Amino acid sequence: MRFGLLGPPVLFHGMQEGGRSSGRYEARAIASPKSRVLLAALLLDAGRVVSVESLKDALWGGEPPVSAQASLHNHITRLRRLLDDPGRLRTVPSGYVLRIDEGELDVHVFDAHVTQARAAHTGRDWRRVVHECAGALALWRGAPLAGLPPEVGGYAFAQRLGEARLLLLEWRYDAELALGGPRLHELVPELAALTGEYPLREVYHRQLMLALHRTGRQAEALAVHRELRTRLVGRLGIEPGPGVREAHVEVLRGAAGEGDSKGDSKGSRGSNVLNGSGEPGRPSPSPTQLPSPAQLPPPPTHFIGRNAVRDALHRTLTAPDPYPTAVISGMAGVGKSALALHVAHQLAERFPDGQLHLHLHGATPGMTPLTPAQALITLLRDLGTEPCRIPEEPEAAAALLRSLLAPTRTLLVLDDAASAAQVRPLLPGGAGCGVIVTSRSPLTALDGAARFPLAPLSDDESAELLRRASGRDGLDGTDAARLLVELTGRLPLALRVVAARLAARRALTPDALAGQLAAADDRLHHLEYDDLSVRRSLAVAHDALAASEREADRDAARTLRRIGALDLPTYGAPLLARLAGTGEHRTEAALDRLLDVALLEETTYGRYAPHDLVRDFARERAGEQDTAGSAETALHWYAAVAERVLAAIVEPGPDRDDRRRPTPSQPGGHAAHVVTVVPFAGAEEAIAWGDGELENVVALAARYADDPAEQRAGLVATLARLIFPYAHRRGRVAEMEVLGQAGLRVARRLGDAAAEAYALVDLAGLHFLTGRQTDALALNDSALAIWRRLDHPSWIRRCLNNRGLLLDGLGRRAEAGEALERSLEYARRLDDPYGEAVTHSHLGNLVEHSDPRAAIERHRRSLALGGEIGAVVVRHSAHCNIGYAHLRLGQPAAALPHFEESLRILGGHADWHGESRTRLGLVRALRLLGRDGRAARECAELLGRADARADLYTGALARHEHGLLLRERGHIGEAREEWGSALAALEGTDEQAVVRELRELLARPV
Repeated sequence: MRFGLLGPPVLFHGMQEGGRSSGRYEARAIASPKSRVLLAALLLDAGRVVSVESLKDALWGGEPPVSAQASLHNHITRLRRLLDDPGRLRTVPSGYVLRIDEGELDVHVFDAHVTQARAAHTGRDWRRVVHECAGALALWRGAPLAGLPPEVGGYAFAQRLGEARLLLLEWRYDAELALGGPRLHELVPELAALTGEYPLREVYHRQLMLALHRTGRQAEALAVHRELRTRLVGRLGIEPGPGVREAHVEVLRGAAGEGDSKGDSKGSRGSNVLNGSGEPGRPSPSPTQLPSPAQLPPPPTHFIGRNAVRDALHRTLTAPDPYPTAVISGMAGVGKSALALHVAHQLAERFPDGQLHLHLHGATPGMTPLTPAQALITLLRDLGTEPCRIPEEPEAAAALLRSLLAPTRTLLVLDDAASAAQVRPLLPGGAGCGVIVTSRSPLTALDGAARFPLAPLSDDESAELLRRASGRDGLDGTDAARLLVELTGRLPLALRVVAARLAARRALTPDALAGQLAAADDRLHHLEYDDLSVRRSLAVAHDALAASEREADRDAARTLRRIGALDLPTYGAPLLARLAGTGEHRTEAALDRLLDVALLEETTYGRYAPHDLVRDFARERAGEQDTAGSAETALHWYAAVAERVLAAIVEPGPDRDDRRRPTPSQPGGHAAHVVTVVPFAGAEEAIAWGDGELENVVALAARYADDPAEQRAGLVATLARLIFPYAHRRGRVAEMEVLGQAGLRVARRLGDAAAEAYALVDLAGLHFLTGRQTDALALNDSALAIWRRLDHPSWIRRCLNNRGLLLDGLGRRAEAGEALERSLEYARRLDDPYGEAVTHSHLGNLVEHSDPRAAIERHRRSLALGGEIGAVVVRHSAHCNIGYAHLRLGQPAAALPHFEESLRILGGHADWHGESRTRLGLVRALRLLGRDGRAARECAELLGRADARADLYTGALARHEHGLLLRERGHIGEAREEWGSALAALEGTDEQAVVRELRELLARPV
C-alpha cells in the first residue's frame, strides 16, 4: 500500500496480475470527508503520536461535539478497514500512531527526488537533473492537502512542497536549455504559461527569453524582457536581477551560446552582486562613500519619566560588548517608539556612520507587516545600494547588509517588529553597530538581546504628560486630572488622545471630559482623535490572531473574547479552558500568544489579567450571547470546584454532608459538573486554589445575585453555600460579607428557606469573627428558627452550639449553658462525635470563668475525641483553650507549649479564628514570661496576617498586646498610639473587657 498527500489524500493499492503483485499501484479515492481529514492529519505526523485533541481539532475545528470522543473512535475504525493492515494504525495512551514504511508516502519519495535533483543541478549533470525532476513531478496530482478544511493545518507543509515543485521546474528547464535539441520548441508554451501564472518570478522569464531566442524568436524574447522590467519597476521599484540581465545581453548580442553557461542558473539565485559596469565579483561602493544616513524621526516632544529604563538602555548600547541589541516591549500605546527615539537621539553621536530607522509595521492599523525580504531591500537601498545590485534571495541580501555595516558604527532602530524571525535577518554584522527594536512581543527567540519591558506610566508621570501635552497648566493636582489619569489606565497613547482633545477644544473642561469617560459604556470611543486610536491599536493584534491559520492564534482571539464576556479581575487556564471549550494545553498555548502580543499580563505565575483598556476592547468584541453563556459556564465551574474545596478542607461527617446537600434553588446538573473536576490532593492544594480564585468568586456572586435568570441566581446561592466555609476558615471577612449577603438575597427572592438559613448562619459567623456577638446571635437565632421549621436536627445542633458560644461571649452564661447542653444532646442522638467534641470545647470555655481546672478537663475530653476521629480543628482548638485556661490560672509557662502545639497541629489547615486566637494567646504568654523579643515578632506576624485579611477586630486585639509590649520597653507614646487605634477599631463591637482595659490604659497620666 502507498499513501498520497500530493493532491487530495488518497490510498494506493497494489495491483495484481496472475495472482502476483505487478509492482503498480491504483489510486483509490476516500469517499468520506471525515476519513480524508483523519488520514491527512495522521500522515502529516506519520510515525509520530498524534494526540486525540489534535485529531478532534482537525475533524471539528475549535468546537467538537459532545460525542466527539465516540465519533473519533468510529472514524478510526472506518479508516483501519481501508488499510491493508489494520495494525498500521495503533492506539497509544495519548493518541494514535500511523506506521509508514520507507517509500510508502509520496511526499517522502518526492523529497528524495528533490534532493537528488538539487545535487545534480549543482554538479551540472543535466541528464540526471531531467530524470530526477521528471520522477518527482510525476508524483504531483495537485495542490497538497487539496479539498481539506483549514483546521487540518499543514499550511507550511503545503507551501514548502509547492515551492519545491517550482524549483523542480526551474531546474528541469535549466537542464533542457543546456541540453538543447528539438525539445526547445516545446519549452516555449510551457514557460509562457508559467510566466503568466507567476508574473514576478524572474527565473521563468529568463528561461522563456532564452528558449525564444534559441528558437529564432529574438523580438519576442526582447518583448518578454521589456514587459518584465516594466512590471518590476512599476510595482516594486526595482530592476530585474542579474540572471535576467545576462539573458537580455545574450539576446541583444544574438549569440545562441552553448555549453554549461546557458544552463547555469547561479545568476538566477542572486548570488552575484554587480557593479555599475555589470562586471561580477566587484563589491558595491561602501556606504561610507555616500552621505551617512540620518533617518531618525524627530524625538518625542513631551517625553516623561522612564529614567531607570532609559539609563539601562544607555548602558546596554554603549557597553564594550559587541553587537548590542535592545528590545523594548509592551502593550499597544505604552510608549515603546517614543522611548526608542528618545534614546536613539541621545546616542546618535556615538554612531557617526549613521542612524537607520525602519518601521516594520508589525502592528500598524491597516498595514501588513514587512517581510524580511522587503525590509532588507529597504535597508540596502537606504545604504546606497542600487536596486539592480540587491540579491533576489533574502539570505544573500542579509549577507550583503552585514557586509556593508561590518566596518561601520551605525545605529538601527527597527520599530514595531512582529516577530524575531522578521528581525533576525536585519541584524548587522559589525561589532560597532547598535540595534534598538520595539515590539509588542519581548522577542525572546532573539538570542543575545537585552530586554526592556515597559509598563504604563506612574500616576505623577501620567499627570505631567497630560499637563504638558494639553497645555493646561491648571491641571496640576486637580481631582479631574487624577480621574483622567485613572480612566486612561496611565497609558501614554490614551493620555495623548485626552490631551489632544483638551488642546483642540479649550471650552472642554477636564471635569467634563472625565465625566464623559467615566459615564460611557464605550470608553474607547472617547479615546480616538485624528490618527490616534486606542481601539485601532488593540484591534491590530486581535484581528491578526483571529485571521491566522495557526490554531493557537485563533484560540488566543477566542480566549480574549471570553475574557471580555466574563470580565473578572484575573484568570487562570482552567477557567478559560472551560469558557473556550478547549483543553488546558490548548488554552495555555493561547494565553502564551496573548502574552506575546501584549494583550494580557501575567500578574503572578499562572494568573492573567488585561490592562483596563484591553478589558474594554475585549468587552466590545464579546457579544451579549457570549456574556450570558460565559457567566453560566463560569458559575457552574466555580460551584463544582467549590464543592471539591469543601470536601478537601472540611473533615468527613455531618458538617460536610449537610453543606453538599442541594437546596431547592440549586440548578440541576450540578453533580454532573462536579464529576468533571478532579478532586484536590489535600487541604493545602484546595486552599491555594481558593486564595487564587476567591476574588473572582466574589465578583461573580455580587454581579449575578440579582440576575433575573433564576438559573444563574440559583448558581450564586449554591456557590456561596459551598465556598463560604473556605472563606470563613481563611478569615476573609470582606469577601464573607459579599458572599453571605448575595446568598441571602437570592434565597429570599427564590423562596429557598434552606438556602436562606445557610446564608444567615454564615453571616452570623462573619459577625462573630468581627466581634459583633449581638448581631451574630440575632442572625443565628433566625437561622435556628428556619432549621426547626424544616426539622433538620444536625443544623439545629450547630445553631444551638453557636448560640451557646455567642451567649457566653455576651456574659449570659446560664442561657449559654442551657444551649450548649441541648446541643450536646443532639450530637449524641445523631452519633456526631465531631459535634460532641466541639460542644465539649465550648462548655469548657464556659466553665473556665468559674473553674479553670475543670475547664481544662473538659478540653482534654474534647482533645481525646478529636484524636479518635482525626479532627485537626478540634485538636488544635483544644490545645488553644487549655492554654487560655492556664493563663487564667496565672501559669504562662504551662500555657506556652499548648499554644505552640496548637499551631503545630494546625499546620497548613485553614482556621483563621482558631489561628488568630492561638497566636494572641502565644503573644500574651511570651509577654508574661518576659520573652519580649519573640513576643514582639509573633505579634508583628499576627498583625500582618490580620491586616492582609482586613480583619480590624483581630488587628485591634493584637495592637492591644503590642501596646503592652511597647510600654514594657519604655515606649509609652507609641504604646498609646497602638491602644488608641485598637480602641477605635473595637468601637461598636461586643469586646467589653478589652475595651474597658484600653480606656483605663489611655486614661492613665503619661
